[in-house]
Amino acid sequence: MVKRDKVVTKYLNLWFGDNHVLKDVDIGIEENKVTAVIGPSGCGKSTFLRCLNRMNDLIDTTRITGKVLFDGKDVYNNRMDVVDLRRRVGMVFQKPNPFPKSVFENVAYGLRIQGIRNRIPEKVEKALRSAVLWDEVKDRLNISALSLSGGQQQRLCIARALACEPEVILMDEPCSALDPTATAKIEELLFTLKERYTICIVTHNMQQAARVSDYAAFLLLGELVEFNDTNKIFTNPKDKRTEDYITGRFG
Repeated sequence: MVKRDKVVTKYLNLWFGDNHVLKDVDIGIEENKVTAVIGPSGCGKSTFLRCLNRMNDLIDTTRITGKVLFDGKDVYNNRMDVVDLRRRVGMVFQKPNPFPKSVFENVAYGLRIQGIRNRIPEKVEKALRSAVLWDEVKDRLNISALSLSGGQQQRLCIARALACEPEVILMDEPCSALDPTATAKIEELLFTLKERYTICIVTHNMQQAARVSDYAAFLLLGELVEFNDTNKIFTNPKDKRTEDYITGRFG
């Protein structure tokens, strides 16, 4: 089967003011696969992720060169509709961030923002089922989302993203604030979601990257050191720096 990259970065560079954060990063994120971005704190992982749906645009000092191609189209083209891009490239953040609304309204929020008025209950249920949360909340849809456990809140945030029917899901350390049981549920969910979505996840957890991803990219000081099948990265890395990192010699 021919590999099809959903998102591609070419010579991607990013500066925050004078700080050169990303340096000529070339990565192809394959469709319906999980790609993990790993590396020590401050290496540019989250910044890279936020380039893919232009969230770094919200920082005034940002300057970007190179290309980010989504289905072959440069997302930094001035004609790109950024609102539509962020609908098609959804994001789940490090800490669960449900709105102070009901469970139902959290999931329906994006639909209402888009002006969708039809079949909202059906779409909310579908998203909650996709996030493997429906059975836990179906009788409590009107309670505050803030009353859910941390793991449930994170799956609710995933459901909120899924309700808008994205094509790509970006996850920035989605399990770092969760206990092992909740983390296991999120990891199990990833295997189901990649059947329908392309996923790029940033994680500091090497074991998690090895468990859930098909491909892994190792960033160090803003540079892409190595990008390959996850199994090859973890069992036979080509670069000594990759080996040193995944074996815990630094980071």
